[in-house]
Amino acid sequence: MHIADITMFYAPASGGVRTYLDAKHRRLKATPGVRHSLLIPGPALNEDNGVYQVPAPALPFGNGYRFPLRLAPWRNVLKDLQPDLIEVGDPYLTAWAALDARRQLDVPVIGFYHSDLPLLVSNRMGNWFTPNVEAYVSKLYGNFDRVLAPSQVMADKLRSLGVGNVHVQRLGVDLTTFNPLHRDPGLRAELGIAEDARLLIFAGRGSKEKNLPVLLQCMKRLGSRYHLLLVGSHMPANVPANVTVMDHFRPAHELARLLASADALLHAGDQETFGLVILEAMASGIPVVAVAAGAFTEIVQPDCGLLCRPNDPSAMAEAVRQLFAQGNDLGLRARAHAEQHYAWDTVVAGLLDHYRAVLGTSARKVVRHG
Repeated sequence: MHIADITMFYAPASGGVRTYLDAKHRRLKATPGVRHSLLIPGPALNEDNGVYQVPAPALPFGNGYRFPLRLAPWRNVLKDLQPDLIEVGDPYLTAWAALDARRQLDVPVIGFYHSDLPLLVSNRMGNWFTPNVEAYVSKLYGNFDRVLAPSQVMADKLRSLGVGNVHVQRLGVDLTTFNPLHRDPGLRAELGIAEDARLLIFAGRGSKEKNLPVLLQCMKRLGSRYHLLLVGSHMPANVPANVTVMDHFRPAHELARLLASADALLHAGDQETFGLVILEAMASGIPVVAVAAGAFTEIVQPDCGLLCRPNDPSAMAEAVRQLFAQGNDLGLRARAHAEQHYAWDTVVAGLLDHYRAVLGTSARKVVRHG
């Protein structure tokens, strides 16, 4: 079985989609009878270990992202690869290139709905465009042979737009990279905070939908016995005294040390389609305080942390106090939950079930690359 993934959501500092594709690529390469090709944007046509860079111009101020403008190069690489199945990871030109290749290759195409496009456009451009974007999503994803969504809330949104054949396929977490063993007792001294302070952390982009002002107001209410570490790009400059900012992207091994060395993760984002950093925190052995919105209601179980009202700093501060009043075993239970439900091997096994179901009776195509 030859699977080809195609996406523009792949850059040096990109987040969940790249994490998913890299983890998937490593595991499928080690799976007998399976070949995996990954098509991503690059400065020139190139191949390395099954990863194909397809020429696309860089986005100005785009943190390394490239935006494909020509369909033909992507379609031509797919035609040369002759995959048995194509998975699309974004709703832009690469998606239409995959559908164009399907007509020529007669292979199924799966669409993975990683981001809520109507909501993203609404956040940045207002609600005027929402009906048009929803119609676009409905048309595009209605063309796929199967649609995968990372959470039930996302699957429900697609169905509300008239998209059929939607299946929930949760993402996973690297249990070796994100592990309690990476805890660094020296981090508090490095940050210049008291050894007995409760160290909280948030990691991600400082974009509007993360609701970072809620975190800052929460910290004002919690006071000096609690300290928050903000890690990622575009973080606020003006923060309370009990907040430290690391205002740049951190690679996985550095983030893993920071997460494992904290006492809990804070997340005020109320529009998350999945929230991979939640899983990374749980795998690192720390509990979570997040808002009861988006996919968090599905991921944060009572034995892994607490949920609070969205956009309410006082409610979040109270949830933090309640979390630490419950004792110290929540982190252990969060790690156990991640191990049981979100190991990448489990996720990839689920993906292969989807692929086999879509390929159906086309067993002859599988044999060709077996």
